[in-house]
Amino acid sequence: MTATAPGAPAPEVTPERLRAARKAVISSSIGAALEWFDIIVYASFAVVITRIFFPDAGEYGLIYTFATFATTYLIRPLGGWLLGSYADRKGRKNALTLTLLLMMVGTLLMAVAPTYAMVGVWGGVIILLSRLIQGFSAGGEFGTATTFLIETAPHKKMFYASWQIAAQGASMLLASAFGFALNTYLTAEQLDSWGWRVPFFVGLLIGPVGLYIRARLAEPDELGAKDRARSPMGTLLTQHLGRMLAGSAVIGVATISVYMILYMPTFAVANLDVPPTAAYLGGVVAGAIALFGSPYVGHLADRVGPARVMTWAAIAALVLAWPIFQVIVTLRSVPALIVSIALLGLIMAFYFAPLPGLLSSMFPAEIRGTGLSITYNVGVTLLGGIAPLVLTWLITTTGSLNAPSLYYMAIAALSLVGLFFVRRTFGQR
Repeated sequence: MTATAPGAPAPEVTPERLRAARKAVISSSIGAALEWFDIIVYASFAVVITRIFFPDAGEYGLIYTFATFATTYLIRPLGGWLLGSYADRKGRKNALTLTLLLMMVGTLLMAVAPTYAMVGVWGGVIILLSRLIQGFSAGGEFGTATTFLIETAPHKKMFYASWQIAAQGASMLLASAFGFALNTYLTAEQLDSWGWRVPFFVGLLIGPVGLYIRARLAEPDELGAKDRARSPMGTLLTQHLGRMLAGSAVIGVATISVYMILYMPTFAVANLDVPPTAAYLGGVVAGAIALFGSPYVGHLADRVGPARVMTWAAIAALVLAWPIFQVIVTLRSVPALIVSIALLGLIMAFYFAPLPGLLSSMFPAEIRGTGLSITYNVGVTLLGGIAPLVLTWLITTTGSLNAPSLYYMAIAALSLVGLFFVRRTFGQR
């Protein structure tokens, strides 16, 4: 089996290649699902985590919770560098197995973490350690899994890569469903004592299945056909720095849309007097849109080009951000919140689904794992991962409940600038 770089003539589509591509989709999707399920559950249960791990922090408790969440993203570029370079030097399969093992460790630590009532401040330290391990492993997962998908897919590379985003949609749907069910059927005491742990233990069940599948993957031949870079990170910074910076800017709308949706349960509870179950239902709808819509958007991107689809989605984000929040803040109703979150999910699907294929086409095979990992994680860290912390701080500082829309618009404008350079300078038309 051989694979070709994105943009090169597609090889013959044989049954063997199609089977390998389907196996790659399943393997990559499992890793993405575990990564995002853990992240989404943590963000969705931020209010509960604040009560049981930072009870003495007062009005700053929620900021502490999201600061712990944001710290995860500070280590992601380091994970992208080390795990992405490992994938470029030692092979995609080995890196995929390592990232999944690390994810399982981080999720397990979170599931069993003792609360403040049990061990005092050490409970917060343990969940911080959990977040750091999870962030390090997630730093290498997206780049390595997307690279493996692209190099295995015989054709329709945007379609195959879009399943990374469909898996994230599935995680959002499932995590939001857990949030809805637990908040609906458990008392506050049950939720605080054991209910919040349930999703993390359920997420762990994904890991062994993923390890079994990844152990039986075949390494793509594309990397082996080239001279592997002795220092993938050095090559990236000296020869492809412009691509990395433009790609990081492009990630903006994708990552801010995700984290805006994840922030909504906290926003609704803390500011709108809307029951958290409404925001969770909105997350279910947004997750379903991403799950079922992303492959169709991937097909569209294969026909008209990913940058074109993403540009129109970014314009929609820029135009709709203020009206979406104005409706939420003015009406403060369950239907308004659900519809608004669904619109964010639609923007996310149209922008995010072509993104993995677009980024993979920007880097040569010998540094693709490193290039994708660093580019993605720099963008996610600076433009998305710190968003819940920034949004909470903005609302606390300004007193304006429309402040999140201004942040969303600023990120959308930055992504449009990045797309301009990606299309005009780096030839991704």
